[in-house]
Amino acid sequence: MKLLATLLALLAMPLAAQNYPSRPIRMMVPAAAAGVTDIAARVLAPRLGEALRQSVVVENRAGAGGIIGTDIVAKAAPDGHTLITVFDSFVSNPFVFKKVPYDTLKDFAPVSLLIRGPQIFVATPHLGAKSFNEFVAIAKAKPVAIRYATAGPATSSRLSVELFKSISKLDGTTIFFKGGGPALNDLLGGHVDVMIASAGLVLSHVRSGRLHALAVSSKSRTALAPGLPAISEFYPQFEAQSWVGMLAPAATPRTIIRRLVGEVNTVLADTEVKDRFNTLGFEIVGGAPEQFGEWLRTESLKWGKVIRDNNITAE
Repeated sequence: MKLLATLLALLAMPLAAQNYPSRPIRMMVPAAAAGVTDIAARVLAPRLGEALRQSVVVENRAGAGGIIGTDIVAKAAPDGHTLITVFDSFVSNPFVFKKVPYDTLKDFAPVSLLIRGPQIFVATPHLGAKSFNEFVAIAKAKPVAIRYATAGPATSSRLSVELFKSISKLDGTTIFFKGGGPALNDLLGGHVDVMIASAGLVLSHVRSGRLHALAVSSKSRTALAPGLPAISEFYPQFEAQSWVGMLAPAATPRTIIRRLVGEVNTVLADTEVKDRFNTLGFEIVGGAPEQFGEWLRTESLKWGKVIRDNNITAE
């Protein structure tokens, strides 16, 4: 009987994909409105809905660092009618929270890495560093440890700082604020020295001269910040980027995943979509589910080690 049921399920998959979608699609955003994850979902939803000829309804379900909304999708029917857009905290949550009711690598089917954006290593002019080499020289010679501002104890800005400190072997004091805004305000005021922050948060202050941009956190240089070197040019093992990706519940038929990937990549290729994300400090990625799956595994290993080594917790 079990063999017969399996055969019937396999035979039904192509038919399910041909009829997909048969009703409106729910696009879960496990975060509040107006953040980059929400913006990504709302940029994609109407265009994806038009391509699939079904409405795509964005649903915000914030709470517990994104765990609540993510768990809903993990337990949803694997039929392609429930999707989720996740931020980079998706891979770090299992390490910073004591109890996460799902497995990030086993309970989800990767669809596509949507967008990726570098963080920018910025310094207050009070520090006296106008280039990354000057910063390194100051950090090595400074009698008092460099003060690194972060948006909070378990945020991506804190993780980036800890990764940088471990690779560069430069001493520093990590200071936690309640959000990127308060951290930025103290940086602008010269109360802290440097910050590794999203491009969207700091670029306007770089252009005004209130902050000095020293390098980008991406693996290589980026057109989003012309002229800035990558930190990896000085410390090859370093890479830290913000990103948003799309997933479905595990066991979603591959035919449906492939259909979604094709339509998503078509949407991401649109010039208007590219321009919208560029203004936010992100570049379009797209690509195959396998590539996104490998990205998730690599990010999980990297940030899991950073979190364990530094005893980082969100609770």
